[in-house]
Amino acid sequence: MHEHIARAMYYVSVHLVFASIVASTVWALTSLLRASATTEYWIWVATAFNFVLPSGALIDKLCAPHLAWARPLGVIGGPVWDLTQGRIAVILGVIWMSGGFSMLMRLISRIRKERGEAKAQDGPNIRGDACNFVTDGIPVSFDDSHPSPAVRGVFFPRILLPTGIDRLLSPREFRAVLIHEVTHARRHDNLIRLLYEFSLCVLWFHPFVWLAGARIALYRELSCDESVVRRSHGPALVSALAKLAVCEQSVVLQATASSHLSYRLARLSGPAQTTCRAASLLLTSLFAIVSAAAIFQTVAHTAATCVQLTNTWTVVALLNAVVDGRRTAF
Repeated sequence: MHEHIARAMYYVSVHLVFASIVASTVWALTSLLRASATTEYWIWVATAFNFVLPSGALIDKLCAPHLAWARPLGVIGGPVWDLTQGRIAVILGVIWMSGGFSMLMRLISRIRKERGEAKAQDGPNIRGDACNFVTDGIPVSFDDSHPSPAVRGVFFPRILLPTGIDRLLSPREFRAVLIHEVTHARRHDNLIRLLYEFSLCVLWFHPFVWLAGARIALYRELSCDESVVRRSHGPALVSALAKLAVCEQSVVLQATASSHLSYRLARLSGPAQTTCRAASLLLTSLFAIVSAAAIFQTVAHTAATCVQLTNTWTVVALLNAVVDGRRTAF
């Protein structure tokens, strides 16, 4: 039983090591290269999901007979064997399960709160069938109780706008806000966010998973702003953000002024997005190379380890038994 647990923990450890290398490389590359926010958004999404989707495992299963050259990492295998036995394993297991349970309760609490607010605002229209108009295939509704522009729904998103925002903004500014929210809805950002938060319940202890979440939240907004700029509504969005950030109009502020406003304004006021194409291509290429190398290294240190690690750990167990037997004899 202990050997099975140790093997699983060894694979997870190796996978997390190389996933962390990918995440640190992505952090460095996105900090140095001025790629498009859309490219950076999807790269950070892939980086986050790389932690919870061990693609190397599929290669292990399909190609294990051809990977006899693979060698385990002793620097990880030894500590894993020690940590998966005795009191240490129990303590670490309790800590991990407690943290995961806390994160899951936090997520469930947020979902229930949002569903409760949605039912209270929809009244009899719980399914959200009623809408004021449809834009780009996405239903849009005005709501007195909703303080800011937002997208509701995971699989069937719709846009909620605070009542009066169409009078506060000019038609062009209003269109810019709609384009931003439509991008969220058509890209199913709520679903991506939910999947990430579920993965966080499992890997709550890993700092790079939290970093990926913060980067996803930032570039989620910046990439939607890019879609506005591509449709020649960039200046209108800047003026809309300025109006929504006025203190007297703070009731319609939350999702706009508070969502990384300084970064968004810096991007909107920066150079034209066409100058980012080369950087975006370079970033995508480097990410693909680093990810492929990480998968290869994971496979190189996990394939065929069932036999090698089992033999090694069996010898260690026998030696420990012999030592214990000699101590008992004395």
